[in-house]
Amino acid sequence: MNITYYGHSCFGVEIGGKHLLFDPFITPNSLAKNIDAATVKADYILITHGHDDHIADAVSIAKRTGAAVVCNSEIAAWLEKQGVANMHPMNIGGKKSFDFGFVKCVNAVHSSGLPDGSYGGHPMGFVIESNEKNFYYAGDTALTYDMKLIGNYRSIDFAFLPIGDNFTMGIDNAIIATEFINCSDIIGMHYNTFDPIKIDKEEAGHKFKRAGKSLTLLEIGETINK
Repeated sequence: MNITYYGHSCFGVEIGGKHLLFDPFITPNSLAKNIDAATVKADYILITHGHDDHIADAVSIAKRTGAAVVCNSEIAAWLEKQGVANMHPMNIGGKKSFDFGFVKCVNAVHSSGLPDGSYGGHPMGFVIESNEKNFYYAGDTALTYDMKLIGNYRSIDFAFLPIGDNFTMGIDNAIIATEFINCSDIIGMHYNTFDPIKIDKEEAGHKFKRAGKSLTLLEIGETINK
């Protein structure tokens, strides 16, 4: 399973030859200036909520690739108005089989408005189950007791958690989240893009290590194998 970091909370995950793209925010991100969104692969685009820093490149990439967009119904309706044709609306609690595995939508505690100010529905995260590995992509969220349901639901091999604080949970709450989801292998996201979410990466790593957890902070453009 190859994982590529495109900055902020945008990751590409390759599962069985299929390319999943999470929360595409590349072009407006000055830290990702060396990433060309026009070359990013996607068979599926999974969107957690409607904020611009999670959806900015969704329309252009979806139109270019023909990728199926997995998101809530409100975002799906908005994307259809932008000319995106291949939609698969879901909502919290729902589970669906795709050709790479299963997607289950889980709760996220955040807000959601679309770039034009319209209602973006309820934010959510995704649990991805596959023949290779299972993982949790939290999206933007506070620490929530609902995460215990994820830990009880499936064995999670690794998880993407926001760690930038201010708009989402920070490092200390993310460490607590690892206990809730019964997963100690974490890839950090939603940090350093903007001033309010800047972190001390070294300190963050030390905190995770002291807690007996693993925190991976990828460089933009870096690909790893899980």
